[in-house]
Amino acid sequence: MANKYLYRLLVLIVFLAGITWQAKAQAVQTIPEFPNGDQEITIIFDVRQAKDGRAAGLLGKTDDVYLWSGAGVVGNTNPFQYQPAGQTNFNQPFNPGKMTSLGNDRWQIKLTPRTYFGVPEGQTIDKLGLLLKNGSGTAQTEDFIIQIYDGSLQVALREPEQKNFFVEANSTIPVRAVISTKANVTVKLDNTVVYSASNTEEVQTSINAGNQQGVLRTVTIEAKLGEETATESFTFRVKPQPVVAALPAGIQDGVNYIDATSAVLVLYAPFKNFVYAIGEFNDWESSPEYLMKRTPDGNRYWIELNNLPAGEEVAYQYLVDGTLAVADPYTEKILDPAMDEYIPASTYPNLKAYPEGAQGIVSILQTNQPGYTWKVTDFERPDPENLVIYELHVRDFIEARNYKVLADTLTYLKRLGVNAIELMPVMEFSGNDSWGYNPIFFFAPDKAYGTKNDLKAFIDKAHEMGIAVILDIVLNQADYEYPYVKMYWDGNQPAANSPFFNQRATHPFSVFFDFNHESEATKALVERVNRHWIEEYNIDGYRFDLSKGFTQKNTGENVGAWSAYDASRVAIWKRIYDEIRSYDESAYVILEHFADNQEEKELADYGMLFWGNHSHDYRNMAKGVLANPQGISYKNRSWDNPYLIGYMESHDEERLLYDVLTNGNSNGNYNTRTLSTALDRAKLAAAFFLPIPGPKMIWQFGELGYEVPINENGRTGRKPIRWEYQQQADRQKLYQVYAELIKLKLTEPAFATDDFELQLNGHVKRISLFHEDMRVYIIGNFDVKVQPINANFPIAGVWYDYFTGRENTITDPGQPMELQPGEFHIYTTKKLETPQTGLVPWQGLVLSAEEELAERGVTVYPNPMQEATMLQLEGDYRGPVEVQLVDMTGRNLQQVRFLKHQHSHQEQLRLQRIPNGIYYMQVEQGGKKSVHRLLKLNN
Repeated sequence: MANKYLYRLLVLIVFLAGITWQAKAQAVQTIPEFPNGDQEITIIFDVRQAKDGRAAGLLGKTDDVYLWSGAGVVGNTNPFQYQPAGQTNFNQPFNPGKMTSLGNDRWQIKLTPRTYFGVPEGQTIDKLGLLLKNGSGTAQTEDFIIQIYDGSLQVALREPEQKNFFVEANSTIPVRAVISTKANVTVKLDNTVVYSASNTEEVQTSINAGNQQGVLRTVTIEAKLGEETATESFTFRVKPQPVVAALPAGIQDGVNYIDATSAVLVLYAPFKNFVYAIGEFNDWESSPEYLMKRTPDGNRYWIELNNLPAGEEVAYQYLVDGTLAVADPYTEKILDPAMDEYIPASTYPNLKAYPEGAQGIVSILQTNQPGYTWKVTDFERPDPENLVIYELHVRDFIEARNYKVLADTLTYLKRLGVNAIELMPVMEFSGNDSWGYNPIFFFAPDKAYGTKNDLKAFIDKAHEMGIAVILDIVLNQADYEYPYVKMYWDGNQPAANSPFFNQRATHPFSVFFDFNHESEATKALVERVNRHWIEEYNIDGYRFDLSKGFTQKNTGENVGAWSAYDASRVAIWKRIYDEIRSYDESAYVILEHFADNQEEKELADYGMLFWGNHSHDYRNMAKGVLANPQGISYKNRSWDNPYLIGYMESHDEERLLYDVLTNGNSNGNYNTRTLSTALDRAKLAAAFFLPIPGPKMIWQFGELGYEVPINENGRTGRKPIRWEYQQQADRQKLYQVYAELIKLKLTEPAFATDDFELQLNGHVKRISLFHEDMRVYIIGNFDVKVQPINANFPIAGVWYDYFTGRENTITDPGQPMELQPGEFHIYTTKKLETPQTGLVPWQGLVLSAEEELAERGVTVYPNPMQEATMLQLEGDYRGPVEVQLVDMTGRNLQQVRFLKHQHSHQEQLRLQRIPNGIYYMQVEQGGKKSVHRLLKLNN
């Protein structure tokens, strides 16, 4: 799941000024009441008054509460512009900000702003941005903005708590304000004085709202002291009654473009009383002519906008019930005042400036948008059972972090041989720096990675190279900035009447706000989202995050109960699958489910694919620890379809190579914690992963042995990008081994067979693939010591060692052989093109019994070897003979070639420079090979 806190470092102004004032009045106070940036102030928080649900984790604490804060200056809207030295990691305690408990969930800190925040002299501090959090950053309040004053005469409004609001007709509005020093005060309603007082520091009165619906009225509090004047004001309107009118035919939620200058906006907003369209077309004012019509059922509000500038971007929002301005939930582009300034022009050229007068995230409409012309319109998706998926995160895959450069890396992935890319979520998420599992706008690609047409061009180029693009999609939850979270909010959780969300998640592992997938509103939203990315972006399918969470069966924190068979969840997923199939017959539907096998089998038989997490077993195997990943076989789960996408690594799992280098076993001189050996162990793991029939997934840079731990810079934090790995010979060999295994998987029918056997228990593991085209036998030693075994070939005959190209005639399938630690072989009954030499550090030696060697007329003596050792050959063969001496790792130490002219031939071998140890001598004559094990002692 994504880290929802990373973007807090750059958060700007709380969304509505009214919310800021309300929060300040209730949750934060300062002493003095009009603080100055150069004097010590006391800041007191009452956590009980915080509105953010995450603040619940701070209640009842007596320690471990910290201030996370910043200071802003005149001329800059960012209240976190200056931050105290060392305040860099939200997920760790910040000791200078440690709060003092006052009891009853009240906390205090004293500081001098200019000193604490390091604001240079000459800069005038006019605001502080504040929140409270625990040390680990797992609990926090919302952001608060407090004003800093310059010592002049000031008026501060205390009541009403909002500065722009709607009221009922003829209601009474309390007015209370404080003055920085005694002064003469008047209160005006529009231009009429309704209250006055002399020589006072406080105003307390009330006014009648009247009954003029929708008319903006202004209340001004003015203080005078000599020649000095200070004012404060607020505005209000009497709540309007919308016109009731049905939606025009063919109009749906969101923006509906009518022509070059017209569009109809529709907002689904049941239980709301009125909605205004506000934006650049009306200076963000809730003017009467932009009051939206309400449909007869009361569920939707709509308005037709005319005289729009043709082809130009226009920013807009919906002002709901006069209290909350939100962007369009269906928008395809947003502007974010907190984040957009940090997006480089190289990633998003000519990004529209944030509009003056707006507050918070705004949506964008644009008539006559420039389209994208697809180059590839006939892409044929790989069969699901043959998928080799490469999961990648744009942020951590390329330094540029954008689709343009990502498209340039496709040649790297093409050479590797993968036929699908799975992009971690790219829908608009909170902030610019995230894994993406904190979505806030489901129809808009996040601008942090580039434009929508850049994304389309990337997909187009991938298709051109024969690579499908799968989108990791998050429809189990949404973050707070999602409009439908904010529109139906009850203090610290979604409201009971939310059409979309459960008040509390029905299951464990929910991080944000949990969708109710049995509600009609959520069903309609999910259908729209799924259709949008397939039809608009030519996405080839989805990996649905936390699909097991699509349930209304409340299991609390009981993971076992949550994972049990759930008929209602099965029905939900069949409905979603059928909807996708109604407009795309072959799109991939991949679930991150991890539920009861009965449930997964039923859905797999229905056509869905599933993530299969075998990271723990493969990491243990690579470390030399006994493990058995039998579950990576769909047959071992009794599935009818090979729709289990097995993986050794994913974004959620520890890196295999890091685990081996940190925790791997050793024996004598063989140590898996050395880099070269660890990389060979990664080859071994891959050889028992990719060839298993069924789709597979690789997590980015696994093919190069990425060794940075998952928790570096925080679990979801940025990771170093190590393209320099390509220049390292040992890592390039691992890449080539991956490429060769993928090539076998995708080009040789035997690797897609449904007739196979896995023997994955014990340290020596075997895979047998049976197909009419050829048979495949894979054997490998996951132990850290030599394993003398019986080969147990499936049949006798000629077998070819794939990585060496050597031919081996097997007369006894069970003949003895020795496997060095980490050694593996892929044998085939059909001669295949041999990969480049040296990818594996051993030769393809099958050890024959001593008697068989004698029968072949090969004798080596003495044994143990001496400085001069004799090779005796007997037999009718005449012609060239090649002799190779290799060590236990397969390294070639000596090679001798000579001609055999007669029945009996002796050849003296000079071995004086060979150190003590065990060696293998391979003799090849007339295309036939034999191997003899030799011992060297007393060097």
